Amino acid sequence: MNIVLFAVAAYLIGSISFAVVVSKLFGLGDPRTYGSKNPGATNVLRSGNKVAAIVTLIGDGFKGWIAVWLAQKFGPQFGIDDGGIALVAIAVFLGHLWPIFFRFVGGKGVATMFGVLIGINPWLGLGALATWGIIAYAFRYSSLAALVTCLFAPFFYTLLKGPDIILLMIVVMSVLLVYRHAKNIGNLLAGKESRIGAKKSETNSKAPKAH
Repeated sequence: MNIVLFAVAAYLIGSISFAVVVSKLFGLGDPRTYGSKNPGATNVLRSGNKVAAIVTLIGDGFKGWIAVWLAQKFGPQFGIDDGGIALVAIAVFLGHLWPIFFRFVGGKGVATMFGVLIGINPWLGLGALATWGIIAYAFRYSSLAALVTCLFAPFFYTLLKGPDIILLMIVVMSVLLVYRHAKNIGNLLAGKESRIGAKKSETNSKAPKAH
C-alpha cells in the first residue's frame, strides 16, 4: 500500500506542468497553442522569453529529482526498496507526459528525465546532461539531443553497476521519450525540425497573449 501512495504522489508531482504555469505567470501564451504545441522549456523559449524558458526547465527537472529524492530519503522506513524507487521515477515521468491537472496533455519528458537521473545518481545525470549539451551545441536540435541522450543513458547506468530494476526503469523512460518524439523524428528525417532558439513566428504559428 505504501508503494502505491508514493507512486500516486510522484504522479501528481509530475502532473504540475511548469511550462503552462510559468507561461501564465509571465503573461505569455499557452505553450500548447503555438510552435510545437509541446508544454516544455524548448517551446516556451520560442516565445522569446528566455527567463521563462529557464524557469520551466528548472521546474520540470526539479520535480523529477524531488520525487526520487523523497522516495530515497523517506521510502526505506515504509518498506520502499529499489523497485519502489523505480516505480516512483516512472510515475513522476508519466505525470509529466500525461498530467491529470492539464487534461493529460503534457510534455515530452526530457527535463524531468534529467531530474530523475540526477536523483538516481548525480554522475549519471551529469553524463546525460553533457551528452545533451554536446549534441545540442553541435546540431542545434533539441529533439536530436534528447534522442541521443536517451540512447546513451542506459549505457551510462551500466557503468555504475547499479540494481537491474533501476536500469529497466531507465530503459522504459527512454522508450517512452522516443515514442513522444515520433513527430520530431519524422521532421528530422524530412529536414523540417525547428532549431533551438527559433522564434514562434518561424514555426508558422503565433501565440496570443494570456488574459
